[in-house]
Amino acid sequence: MSGQRTLKQRIQASEPLRVLRASPQTARSEVEALLALEPFDMFWLDGQHTPLCERELFDFCRIAEGLGKPVQLRVKHPRQAHLLGNFLDLGPLSIELPMVEDEETVIEAIDAFYFPPVGRRSWGARGYGFKNMRNRLAYAEWWNNNGILCIQLESVKAVLNARQLAKPGVDWIAFGPNDLSFDLETHDHRPFTTVDECIQHVVRELQGIPVAVYDYTEDENGVWVYANTA
Repeated sequence: MSGQRTLKQRIQASEPLRVLRASPQTARSEVEALLALEPFDMFWLDGQHTPLCERELFDFCRIAEGLGKPVQLRVKHPRQAHLLGNFLDLGPLSIELPMVEDEETVIEAIDAFYFPPVGRRSWGARGYGFKNMRNRLAYAEWWNNNGILCIQLESVKAVLNARQLAKPGVDWIAFGPNDLSFDLETHDHRPFTTVDECIQHVVRELQGIPVAVYDYTEDENGVWVYANTA
């Protein structure tokens, strides 16, 4: 709708984001029931720690899009960065890439996520929003202005590399507090002793860089509320 900011624009402005965890095995009737719980911005599917079938992912994304809700998918591993275009052809609007530590991984992810001239995503004539926009160039431009790429920092190495990881094309940074805690507990990582200190370091490092830095809480209905940490 003209004049209404897109979800990507809202994230780039570090506005609060409400995300509801779901399962790709969820039936349409259950998805409709979830929509009645409370307002939220998108569904979140975890392909990292739960079974993920491509057919189920495709079906869930199609149902969610038909009901007006996009899907964010967390893929299994940073080494799958080159496969992001393949996952996007199945229907997510947003990808979360976990365990990111290195600049090369982010470059590979951006290349696979965006169509030319921004990236090198292969044309598949499918994906979120494609049914409303069949023209190749028009859809590529629309996708590059609407697709949402998130990277997850889960180690002190990632925290220290945050400025190099926050490249144009990355919309927001999330944290994996449990794995980050493992790293803090396993090694002497002064000056960081807590996850919060790591998050605040990233916030300081990225001041002036148009990438949202989010932490989250969970409400009574299981909706994750991501908020700007600055």
